[in-house]
Formats: sequence, C-alpha cells, structure tokens
Amino acid sequence: MIELTVDVAGLARTRFAVSPLHEVVATLLPWGLQPAPHADPWVARARRTLRRARLPLLSELALAGQGYVPDFLNPFPTGPSPTIEEELERVRRTPPGRVLDELEALRVGRPLNGLAGSELPEGVRRAMARGGAQVARQAADELRRYWELAFAPHWEAAGAVLDAEVDRCAGVLVRQGAAKLFNSIHEGIRWANGTLHVESRLRIVLPDVPLVVVMPSLVATRPAAHVDPTYDEERPPVLVYPVRDKVVAGVTAPAAPRAEMSQLLGITRASLLSALTRPASTGQLAAQHFLSPATVSYHLGVLHRAGLVTRARSGRLVLYSCSPEGSRLVDGGNKSSHLGR
Repeated sequence: MIELTVDVAGLARTRFAVSPLHEVVATLLPWGLQPAPHADPWVARARRTLRRARLPLLSELALAGQGYVPDFLNPFPTGPSPTIEEELERVRRTPPGRVLDELEALRVGRPLNGLAGSELPEGVRRAMARGGAQVARQAADELRRYWELAFAPHWEAAGAVLDAEVDRCAGVLVRQGAAKLFNSIHEGIRWANGTLHVESRLRIVLPDVPLVVVMPSLVATRPAAHVDPTYDEERPPVLVYPVRDKVVAGVTAPAAPRAEMSQLLGITRASLLSALTRPASTGQLAAQHFLSPATVSYHLGVLHRAGLVTRARSGRLVLYSCSPEGSRLVDGGNKSSHLGR
C-alpha cells in the first residue's frame, strides 16, 4: 500500500497532467506485457515494436526489475501538457550522476519499500561504463525512435481521450469536491482523513506531500504512484491511473457503417462518416481506422464537398462532424438524394 498524506495547501496545488512520454515508458513496465482488455490495439503493438526494433537499452530495461524503470526516462511534468520534444530533451539533459544513481537503485532495490533488486543486463552495464551522460543520450535517441514507430501515428487520438478524462475530473472536482474526485477515479485509490491510499505491492508512506500530480493513462492497467527512489531531490509523487473503459469506448470506438452506405460511398468513406456522429480530427480518425492522415484527409475532402460533413476549428485542431445530410445517411434516411452528387 502507498500512503500519501496531503494537507489542504498541498491539495490546492495538486494538478492533472497528460504526458506522452509517460505513456511510452509505461509500456516498459510489467503491465506493458499484458495490456488491459479494453486497451486500443496500438498499445499491444507498441510492445511488439519494442521487441522488433533496434532499441537495446530500452529493451533490456523493460525486462529488468520488478516494476520499476529509472525515473529519468519519464521526467516530472512541469506543465499540464508537455510535448514529446520537451520531454525527450529533458531526458537527454539528465544530470549524469542521477542517471547512474537510478540505475544503481534498479540493481540494489529498496527492500524496506518492497522493491527487490535485480541484476542489470549486460547491455545496461556496458552503457553505464561509458558514463551517465552517454546513457541519457542513448535513452533519448531510443525513446524518440520508439515514439515515432509506435506512438506518433496514434497520439492525437490518444491525447484526446486523456484530455477528455481530465475534463471529466475537473467537472467532478468543481461540483463535488476533491474527496469525491479521488474516491471516484479508480477503485484502487481511496481518500480518507487527508491521506491518499493507493493499492500497491510496494510499501511507501510519505507524510507532508507538497502536491500530487495526477495522470490518467491508456497504458496502465492499475493505479500506481511514481516516487523518486534516489531521494536526491524532493520530487512530488505522480499518481497514475487507468482511464475508465467507458471513456475509452466513448471517444475511440468507431461505429460500423451500414452495408447500403458502404455500397454507396465505399467502405472507407462510409466508415469515416459513421464515426463522425461526434466531432473528430483527421489524426483521431486516422488512429481509429488505421489509415494515414493523408488518406483520411483526402476522403474527408470528398465527403465535405458532397455536403455530408462539416468542419470547424477548435484550438489547434480542425474537427469534422456529420452534416444534417450526412446524419440522415448514417441513420438510414433517404439515400437517393445523394446518388447524383
């Protein structure tokens, strides 16, 4: 069990964050071997990519230990939505001493906290012999390649799911308060008498926590609290929890098109139109349907010119939705009015 005691001031400073690099590094943990049943297919494919790509340091760190990867691989989020570039640069600039200390923590463990040590793989020992700075550079390079191969094509859709969860939590916090929020995000997390209790095989008690950064995850299968094991700086804990099944299903699951609509429009355009019963961006649709953004953009252009979809800007994104004519077609309305388009 992990217990985090947070006073009123710490609770006021507690915030949410969405971190692309934390999702990447989560696949190196044991739960990355067995993604949750509701997880998107790309989560399972990411681990296969790790095994097949030439990523020796990450591959060996994923196999070492019993639930801990060095914290320098997923830096503490300094803002609510760090970019992957910002996070990778922080990995690259990790102080060499910290890198080596965290790898040593992986080797010797923290027995008092229930974290067993493990023999470091040969490749990790060779990297350490070249110095902590070289390890940080190699880790950043491998994380970038892993991101590009397994995560980048899907991040827009994944990020939208996580942002939606943060918005949901904000609503609970405003309407019902912090106690209700922490007692509702996951059954493995409980708030009572000023202390957050997180179910874990580790034994960690932290009094007077200055703040907690709360992070929803599509990769995690159970809640966890990331606590710095090297104790060389007072880094607040990061509370990670899996997003609810219904959130994932509601945002990412595309609807199957009717056979008649597929015959009329073609299977790709019919599938895209069926998915637009709620607004979505090109990137989200590409991730949902395993298409390239360019392919989705082309088909959306055809649907837009036909009057079946509308588009509107929302911040940095352009969101597409069914037009009234498109909605009637998806719902099985009068199809003949579109045959001449």
